[in-house]
Amino acid sequence: MRIGLVSYRCRNRDISFNMSQIELAMKRSAGKADVLCFGEAFLQGFDALCWDYETDRSYALDLSSVAIAQLRSWTLQYGISLIVGYIEKEQDRLYSSCVVLSEGKIIHNYRRISKGWKESSKADEHYCEGKETGSFDLNGRRIKLTLCGDLWDFPERFQTEDLLIWPVYVDYTVAEWNSGALEEYAAQAALATEDVLMVNPISSEPVNHGGSFYFHKGKTAAGLPFDEEEILTVDL
Repeated sequence: MRIGLVSYRCRNRDISFNMSQIELAMKRSAGKADVLCFGEAFLQGFDALCWDYETDRSYALDLSSVAIAQLRSWTLQYGISLIVGYIEKEQDRLYSSCVVLSEGKIIHNYRRISKGWKESSKADEHYCEGKETGSFDLNGRRIKLTLCGDLWDFPERFQTEDLLIWPVYVDYTVAEWNSGALEEYAAQAALATEDVLMVNPISSEPVNHGGSFYFHKGKTAAGLPFDEEEILTVDL
C-alpha cells in the first residue's frame, strides 16, 4: 500500500481553504498513492478553537456534514482513501478526531484520548476525549490510529503489530526538531510498533514548520523537509 503523508499548509477557521488543500493533494497523488493522511485537526486548523462553546460548535463538523460528504465523494472521484484530522461535533460534545474515508464510505472514526488538545482552564464539559483505540482494515493492511499526545500519555494502549499512523500538530522550531526532538518522537513511536507514520501540517498562526516522517524500529527511515509543502509517499 502506498501511503502519502501530506505536510501541507492549513488555515485556522478556513475549512474551504483546507478542503482545497486536500483536493489539491489528491489531484497531485493520482496514480501515486492509495491513501493520503493529514495532520491533527487539519480540516479546521488546530488553533481554530477559542473555548467559547457556542462559537466553537459553529466550526466543528459532524460525520453527516456537507464537508465530510464532499470528502467521501472525492475518494470515489480520485480513487484515493483519506485519513483526515478534524474537530468533531456529536450532539453537544466536541472532540479532536480523525476520520478514515474510502470508496465513498466512512471506514473508521477515532477520537483523541489524551487531553492536551484543549486548554483545560478554559474548556468546559462540552470538550471531550474518546475512550476507544480500535484498528481498521484498509487496502489489505491492518492499521491503528493515534493522535499527537495519545502516544506520549498512553503508549501502552497503542502497542500493536499493526501499522500505526500518528497525525500530530507539533510546533517545535526547526532548531528544536534538529537538536533531539525528532529522535525523541522516533523513540516514542518504537514503544508501540515497528512501523509508525507521523504527519504534521504547516501553519502560519501560530507558526508550525510541518515535516512528516516514517519511523522504523525507533529510527527515522524517511522524512520531509520542514516548511515545504510536500507529500512523503511510503510503500508498506
